[in-house]
Amino acid sequence: MTKRFLSTLSILLVALVCFAEGKAKYVFYFIGDGMGVNQVNAAETYLGALEGRIGIKELCFPSFPYFGLINTQSATNGVTDSAAGGTALASGNKTKNGALGVLKDLTTPVTCIAHWAKDAGAAVGVSTSVSIDHATPAAFYSHVPKRGMTYEIGAQLPGSGFDFFGASDFVKPENPDGGPDLYAQSQAGGYTIARGYKDYLKKAKKADKMILFQTEEASKVERNSIPYALDRTKDDLTLEDITRAGINFLMKKQGLRDGFFFMIEGGKIDWACHANDPAFIAELIDMDNAVKVAYEFYQQHPDETLIVITADHETGGLVLGRGPYELNLKAVSYQRMSMVKLERELKAKKEKMGDSFTWEEGKKFLTENFGFWDGVKVDDDQAKRLERSFNEFIEKNDPGRLSGTVKRVISECALIGWQSGGHSNGYVPAFAIGVGAEQFHGRFDNTEICKKMAKAAGWKTPFEE
Repeated sequence: MTKRFLSTLSILLVALVCFAEGKAKYVFYFIGDGMGVNQVNAAETYLGALEGRIGIKELCFPSFPYFGLINTQSATNGVTDSAAGGTALASGNKTKNGALGVLKDLTTPVTCIAHWAKDAGAAVGVSTSVSIDHATPAAFYSHVPKRGMTYEIGAQLPGSGFDFFGASDFVKPENPDGGPDLYAQSQAGGYTIARGYKDYLKKAKKADKMILFQTEEASKVERNSIPYALDRTKDDLTLEDITRAGINFLMKKQGLRDGFFFMIEGGKIDWACHANDPAFIAELIDMDNAVKVAYEFYQQHPDETLIVITADHETGGLVLGRGPYELNLKAVSYQRMSMVKLERELKAKKEKMGDSFTWEEGKKFLTENFGFWDGVKVDDDQAKRLERSFNEFIEKNDPGRLSGTVKRVISECALIGWQSGGHSNGYVPAFAIGVGAEQFHGRFDNTEICKKMAKAAGWKTPFEE
């Protein structure tokens, strides 16, 4: 046999092996910020309680066939922050708390799975329910020593060359040097900016690269994130919208490329847990609805798709149970708004009603929006604390005094507990389905997840060099 023939035969054999094993052409990476195993358990137990029974009602992603437990500590801390956690999930490298896309020396940049996918010819999308310059999404395209450098983070976005970004907005779009702002810089980098899902549908066809933000009206209220699921109106952008738009756009781009990589973060699970706000349950269910969009895609492309869901850390030290061997998660179903909206509503009512906003009116408002004294029974001590906090709010114009008591009473009535308003080193889960999903089984470090995904897709990583 000639050397040329043997070489050709070797190439064919390698190709046949790869074909037989299969490669993930479409890769979804969902990150539930702050989502520990108890947050997932709480959401499913809550849905079971709504059906009047003890036990769970399964969500989509926790029902995926492969499951693992993840260690989350950073290079410098036993408890990670989102920047170091995001960097580990994105790049496979541990770093110092607060750093993004660099090693713990704060200067050496690292590439991440989004870069590996792009280098392999795949289209790339990065999205979140919070701002695009927040820690987790930023870990996929920026390199800064401090996560608070939000303008500098945003300024690095156009240089990534990634195809699709979805989020609420930039936090600090203004140029501190007086030059073009981040919107202008992004447009100069070839990005079309859409404001809301309807605007995306109008602009996507002609766009080469796309940034999907919420409407300018929504950003005037809160630019740091899209609204909590509990606070949403029909006109608000949702994580499900962002996921659907991203798939649509990346599929258009992959006609010129080779598949896609798409990261989607459910960022406000973490925010609610930092606040010890039971609204985290609605946020987790909301992210599951976004996963369902990806799962529908998987069902159409089962031999080419990998979906992985995990978290950067647990937030709040959530415990299901407060001593009695009982739970009452149905109490959470009476909550009609997040604590953020509660404080806005209290300020607005006080301004509108003045002295007529008495405790009787306040009590009525709490009954309507949190079920107290109706669907949610409160004891005498809880009632006195609510009244006292209401009067302190009226006297000092500080709605946080009342919202703090409201969320504590909800948790007490639901029989859930919180260890802190910060992160913990509790295990976080990983769930997977599709091509290469069998790798996500057992216990492993957060730095291994992106490497396993790259292996499933056949993307080259720096760890192989």
